[in-house]
Amino acid sequence: MFLSVFDMFKVGVGPSSSHTMGPMVAGARFLDSLRASPFHPAGLRASLHGSLAFTGKGHATDRATILGLAGFLPDSYDHEKAEAALAAIAGTGTVTPPGLPTLAFRPDTDLVFDYRERLPGHSNGMILMATDAQGDVILQETYYSIGGGFVVTAAELAAADKTAAAPSGVPYPFETAAEMLAMAAASGKSIAEMKRANERHFRSVGEIDAGIARLWQVMDGCIERGLKGEGILPGGLKVRRRAKAIHEALLAERGLNLVPPHTINDWISLYALAVNEENAVGGQVVTAPTNGAAGVLPAVLRYWLDHVPGASPARIGEFLLTASAIGGLCKHNASISGAEGGCQAEMGSAAAMAAAGLCAVLGGTPEQVENAAEIALEHHLGMTCDPVKGLVQVPCIERNALGAIKAVSAASLALRGDGQHFVPLDACIETMRQTGHDMHEKYKETSLGGLAVNVPNC
Repeated sequence: MFLSVFDMFKVGVGPSSSHTMGPMVAGARFLDSLRASPFHPAGLRASLHGSLAFTGKGHATDRATILGLAGFLPDSYDHEKAEAALAAIAGTGTVTPPGLPTLAFRPDTDLVFDYRERLPGHSNGMILMATDAQGDVILQETYYSIGGGFVVTAAELAAADKTAAAPSGVPYPFETAAEMLAMAAASGKSIAEMKRANERHFRSVGEIDAGIARLWQVMDGCIERGLKGEGILPGGLKVRRRAKAIHEALLAERGLNLVPPHTINDWISLYALAVNEENAVGGQVVTAPTNGAAGVLPAVLRYWLDHVPGASPARIGEFLLTASAIGGLCKHNASISGAEGGCQAEMGSAAAMAAAGLCAVLGGTPEQVENAAEIALEHHLGMTCDPVKGLVQVPCIERNALGAIKAVSAASLALRGDGQHFVPLDACIETMRQTGHDMHEKYKETSLGGLAVNVPNC
């Protein structure tokens, strides 16, 4: 099994990797299929199903689908161009994707939120269609947004279910934490060193280093924008942005004798709040492993860089490579999708990744790193995904702050031990998978249960 650090961490746009980035990617993939087909399309249609229907408007899924069919991609997303394109599409009822003729597409009638039908493959399902001049469907594809910006067709999902993954050819192809630890012991390498060796099978050292540098640049830039943002978050909940005021208060307290030691938790929380407030307004973020949980890992990494003596930017790659190894295990053996496994799949995986990365750069052994990831994940098990009004705001933003604090605590606890512990990470990931499978659908990103129905949302 190999999942690149650049698949786990993707530069994209808020507020959701599965509900915003995924549908945009699906739209781009459908346009590629259309360009390669012998058909002569005249129009486009789209239907959203399951969680994409229930919370799609709060997650900007409609906007993302429209923009995807207009040729936009998350990695190169330009907010001003997107707004101009949306206005033009609304006015003309057409899209003009690159390499294709002008196609009829009226979002008010050609984009359907189908609340009745959940597609069989995944809670985040969508159907994209091309029509001829008479309105008959000439090409159709079903896509599933399976979390973290990953998108598969129905055929790809079925093939993945029926066949084992093809050998990747990487030198350390671990599929479980147990295999990871065994390979580390046999090779004498750290988890980050094995992960880097795997990446070298596909990319040069320069490409890896440049890619990692860009990931942190976008993460840190998101924090900085969040620390300066003011006002009310969009969507109707009237949630105030808090990061700027908290930051100013913390700066004002520096040097005072009365500041309690636990104020460091406020700094950790601050960085996470900054990221997820930016995510909520549709800003540029990095999936870590998802948008909804995008603040945990950058917050922990920024905490280490700014507040831990001896921290060095030269080791950011070690942090991110270690974290991506743990995230890959969570995705491969369970899920990182809130619509599939509840918030434990997003926040739990994010905290495990952040804890592992921090433990590694603080000198932890592979066994201690695995222990740190397990502690962080174990104490998110069972967490439901219940966004109020379908927005990635309440309780999502504060959950990132608390997830970051848990990650730091987990790394610290692991470093106090020798790596030996009772619950293996593999058992914890399998428990997350089983719990997600058994969890009622209303607690998996539908806004039909939990806080979403017990808190006034207007």
